[in-house]
Amino acid sequence: MTWAAGFALLRRLWWSVPMAGLLIGLLLTRARADDLEATLKAERTAWSAEIAKAEQLRTAAETRFAIQQTTALTTFADRLANREPIILRSTDTVRTYAQTAAGRAACLPADRVRGIDALDAELFAGDPPSAGRGEEALHGDADAPAAGR
Repeated sequence: MTWAAGFALLRRLWWSVPMAGLLIGLLLTRARADDLEATLKAERTAWSAEIAKAEQLRTAAETRFAIQQTTALTTFADRLANREPIILRSTDTVRTYAQTAAGRAACLPADRVRGIDALDAELFAGDPPSAGRGEEALHGDADAPAAGR
């Protein structure tokens, strides 16, 4: 084939060169798109597994919190019931309570109460008697100056 014949053939089939280029570009693009699609599927699978794991951990944490809260409320109710004061409503109840070990310490007989009053009187015997409430607040003379100013 001579140069002239080759050039004539090229003039007739000139459109096949750009078409071959486009076909090669299409094949390269499809290969890249398939690679990107495989990468995205792998990432989506990994993220789905992580999301499922996080959901499982969240559910476990909520269950654990519910158990802890129930336990805490039960413990609090038990402690509150144990701390509830004993309400003494009648003389017989007081006598019965005073006969128990706890009642002996809590219920003082009358002579011990009087002994506490006598002890207070001894402790505060040396103190000067305090003025009654409001005795030093106002003077009998309205024209007198205010004290302590």
